[in-house]
Amino acid sequence: MQWTVAEAKAKLSEVIQRAVKDGPQEITRHGEPTAVVVSAEEWERKTRRKGNLAEFFANSPLRGTALDLKRRKDPPREMDL
Repeated sequence: MQWTVAEAKAKLSEVIQRAVKDGPQEITRHGEPTAVVVSAEEWERKTRRKGNLAEFFANSPLRGTALDLKRRKDPPREMDL
């Protein structure tokens, strides 16, 4: 459902209730999507960490491929401080 900023301000309780019951509620400003109100449960589900960096690399589809990654041996660059 879409709400204008004015509608969302006037009916905040309803916006929250619908976010919990019906899903994300979009808020528009001047006809353009500006924000989305979601339930706390939905937010937790979307932002929950799914493993750590080591697991990410271990599950990579590139694991076991013959990638030949070599580090450059150039000396460090000069920096003006």
